[in-house]
Amino acid sequence: MHRRIEDYALIGDEQTAALVGRDGSVDWLCLPRFDSAACFAALLGDEDNGHWRIAPENAGACTRRAYRPDTLVLDTEWDTDEGSVRVTDLMPQREHAPDLVRVVEGLSGRVRMRSLLRLRFDYGSVVPWMRRSDGHRVAVAGPDSVWLRSEPPVHTYGKDFRTHSEFTVEAGDKVAFVLTWHPSHRPRPPLCDPFEALETSVQDWRAWAARCRYDGPHRDAVVRSLITLKALTYAPTGGIVAAPTTSLPEELGGVRNWDYRYCWLRDSTLTLGALLSAGYHEEAEAWRDWLLRAVAGDPAALQIMYGLSGERRLSEYEIPWLSGYAGSSPVRVGNSAVEQLQLDVYGEVIDSLSLARRSGLPSRPHMWRVECAMMEFLRVAWRQPDEGIWEVRGPRRHFVYSKVMAWVAADRAVRTLEDDPSLDGDIEGWRAMRDEVHREVCERGFDPVRNTFTQSYGSPELDASLLLIPRVGFLPPDDPRVVGTVDAVRAELARDGFLVRRYSTTTTAGVDGLPGDEGTFVVCSFWLADALHLTGRTREARELFERLVGLTNDLGLLSEEYDPVAGRQLGNFPQAFSHIGLVVTALSLFGVDETVDGAVGGTVDGTGEAPEAGNPG
Repeated sequence: MHRRIEDYALIGDEQTAALVGRDGSVDWLCLPRFDSAACFAALLGDEDNGHWRIAPENAGACTRRAYRPDTLVLDTEWDTDEGSVRVTDLMPQREHAPDLVRVVEGLSGRVRMRSLLRLRFDYGSVVPWMRRSDGHRVAVAGPDSVWLRSEPPVHTYGKDFRTHSEFTVEAGDKVAFVLTWHPSHRPRPPLCDPFEALETSVQDWRAWAARCRYDGPHRDAVVRSLITLKALTYAPTGGIVAAPTTSLPEELGGVRNWDYRYCWLRDSTLTLGALLSAGYHEEAEAWRDWLLRAVAGDPAALQIMYGLSGERRLSEYEIPWLSGYAGSSPVRVGNSAVEQLQLDVYGEVIDSLSLARRSGLPSRPHMWRVECAMMEFLRVAWRQPDEGIWEVRGPRRHFVYSKVMAWVAADRAVRTLEDDPSLDGDIEGWRAMRDEVHREVCERGFDPVRNTFTQSYGSPELDASLLLIPRVGFLPPDDPRVVGTVDAVRAELARDGFLVRRYSTTTTAGVDGLPGDEGTFVVCSFWLADALHLTGRTREARELFERLVGLTNDLGLLSEEYDPVAGRQLGNFPQAFSHIGLVVTALSLFGVDETVDGAVGGTVDGTGEAPEAGNPG
């Protein structure tokens, strides 16, 4: 039986990440990058697909676990009849090669420990050749090489294509294991001192967390979310992956299983705003610069997602030898949604660059030229149907949110020229486009009988993305159409008044082109809290936020979705978008001393009011 998704902890080195279960087993790790093939893939199959467990002999789940405060260093402890022991897991910031460090420390008594290592390269399909070399166990297969050592050395042997270690710890004893990956054709990298790495990692993470400017309610949850976002950052480029996993299901046993180990443009505005408002300007600048590099080129070829370094080819294929988490197949690598037309991303990119400019981030010489090129493409393209924010695999539609974000693109471009008339641009043409989009959305995307905007033109269905209409400034929060939309979404898409679905998968025939169902979408529930706050219902918004924080696991981590019936997390884990939602909502509800213009104000543009739309609809 698979462990629950929330039974896992995250550790990482800002280039890749591992998931560690309550029983001390590392069940997921891709080396050397987030998007590399996994060498531990038990998460999506079984133990024969690779894992590494260190725990007391015959022990099950741990007695307790926790991150060391304000760090990504994990302590897992067991109380046994013989005594107590702690295993500390971390991935230190790499200098030469990725290291997974596991330190075993005796707390009391005398505890017999076992380490069982199954290395399986290429997503659990390749059993490596093992040998001994200079005090290490060395695993090699094709391009991959992994070196394992312990300090001090303990009894280690191979059996049944597994590496076993057995040893005993008493109070005060420490045994460290270090697993290091490097290309098999290269010499072994310099050795990592595991005890020094532990001390340095704790200091570095705490120094980073101390920069957080938020000091309101649930600060621990906000800091944990920011640490998670930092851990999901690919340090060499500044890109932030949506999640470190692939194919964790949106429905147990279902087919809605996707690879999220890439960087989505859609996350850009909220990510940038959260980082800026929380005080992390360096990270915000790195993310902005990644964004500029990724989108460079023909605006007509803009993708919704890119690889860690801006790679464009993310071809999707299935891995048949993995059975899938809890039998949820297929397991997918790559994501064919990269080929979709999603017009909202143009608005998100231009909004992000506008926010960066207003926030005082250093400008880049080509930034405005990129925005102008996008606007000239969008001037015509906004009239097309598209696949929409949720990357549906059904027919294209005129999704209302896509049109709203086209309006955002035009609005931010116009406002940039108004603020800086020295820039070149077709301000009158973009004003006309802004007015036309606004008029069409209010005429074709609004249901006057039900007093709500709808998912797409001519459709009676609703969509959680409509909750963002007041935030982006398309209409002011007190507009009756906005209030009616918020109430309609809460009535039709929210379970128990606070867990929000993206859209209906049962009544929207053929919209997403997929069978089955999915859980409630965590970030959409945060959007509901934001919308309630903007429409003057702050008490309800804060009550909702309290309930949403309660969905985190014992370590403060959130996945993509939540199953309110089974009471468990679903989807890829941990999910950047969910944690961004938590941070943004906390900042909106409880504020910081000095908010960044545009980051956490009443709307994305930070004014608390809707920008002039030319035609109020």
